[in-house]
Amino acid sequence: MATARITKRSVDALQPEAKRYVLWDNEVSGFGVRVNPTGRKVYVLKYRVGGGRNGRPRWATIGTHGSMTPDQARAVARGWAAEVAAGADPAGAKEERRKAPTVSDLLNRYLDEHAKVKNKASTAANARSLVDNLIRPSLGRLKVSDLTVADVARFHSGNSGAPYQANRALAVLSKAMELAEVWGMRPDHSNPCRRVDRYPERSRERFLSATEFHRLSDVLIRAEREPLLVRAKDGAAAETRVNAEAIRAIRLLIFTGARVGEVLGLRWEHVDIDAGRANLPDSKTGKKPIQLPAPALEVLATADRPASGKGFVIRGRRGDDPEVPLTNLKGPWGVIRREADLEDVRLHDLRHAYASIAVAGGLSLPMIGALLGHRETRTTQRYAHLADDPQRAAAELIAGRISDAMKGPPEASKIVALRQKD
Repeated sequence: MATARITKRSVDALQPEAKRYVLWDNEVSGFGVRVNPTGRKVYVLKYRVGGGRNGRPRWATIGTHGSMTPDQARAVARGWAAEVAAGADPAGAKEERRKAPTVSDLLNRYLDEHAKVKNKASTAANARSLVDNLIRPSLGRLKVSDLTVADVARFHSGNSGAPYQANRALAVLSKAMELAEVWGMRPDHSNPCRRVDRYPERSRERFLSATEFHRLSDVLIRAEREPLLVRAKDGAAAETRVNAEAIRAIRLLIFTGARVGEVLGLRWEHVDIDAGRANLPDSKTGKKPIQLPAPALEVLATADRPASGKGFVIRGRRGDDPEVPLTNLKGPWGVIRREADLEDVRLHDLRHAYASIAVAGGLSLPMIGALLGHRETRTTQRYAHLADDPQRAAAELIAGRISDAMKGPPEASKIVALRQKD
């Protein structure tokens, strides 16, 4: 077993052999340089876990000659030797760190054990999209235990061009990091996402006026009778026939204030015509009733209800199979809204319009929240400002009458004695 003081000159002079060998340092016990047949020279520290001859032997790799000097390697070896004397296992810790879960590993477990099991299918799909397209490419290689506030802040700011999406990705990552604490991958209360501020989001609310509702109605009626002549942005025009099932779905959205997924997923088994209600066993907010007023029931009366009373109300594939639902309204709605000159109106805005009519009609916010199926009152609170005009009118009326009373009786109200003509 060769020993010598390990210096740059002595290490440079070492030549590869058929089998690897080690030159041991004569200053630090267990410190040496291993020479591989390829010529690669690696600084190592050999020690026993637990100390003594009965301890389990360990080989800890310090670094490669060339990337560090012999003196640097010797300093590391001395530090590790001191740790070993105190009962530590540097090589074991290094191996444990190498096997430590990465953020990508955590995200896989989050999707499989949390999102897939505890979230709605659509929510889980959105989470997977954010993970695969945004979070994993940026942070996936980092160790879960190493992720810092600075790392998360850089990731969030790197997606500032799409603030809403950046906030959603941050929420997904934050949930995964909370689970990392539960699963023992990080210490408690160490979630680095908590200190990163979200971008402000402006809720987009588009309401339809009576004139716009009238235009929309005209286009829906025409679309039911004939193909629409739709003009593209380049000026070209072409006849487009809108699916009757899609028109029926749009009408139900208008008359019920339901979500798009609730209408497209509505089954005849859920519909109680006599009660004027659809009882959804599941929705975004759980079990939910949808009220079906007379106009909505008229729409359902035009649909083909199977004799079995089962199947989707809004069908796909030209409506010939009750077990195949229509899955997308974007195309048909794009045609309808362009023809009605409502280019900025989304399908979800029909739900906002429903709520705005309810507020204008004097319904309370709790009642509106119940109709829309809001789980939290703050969701309905966004419509509170729509009640300003009726409240202002009432305030004007009350204050006006008080003001008149304070001014005293008007001259016209004084009693004037009428003389009877002779």
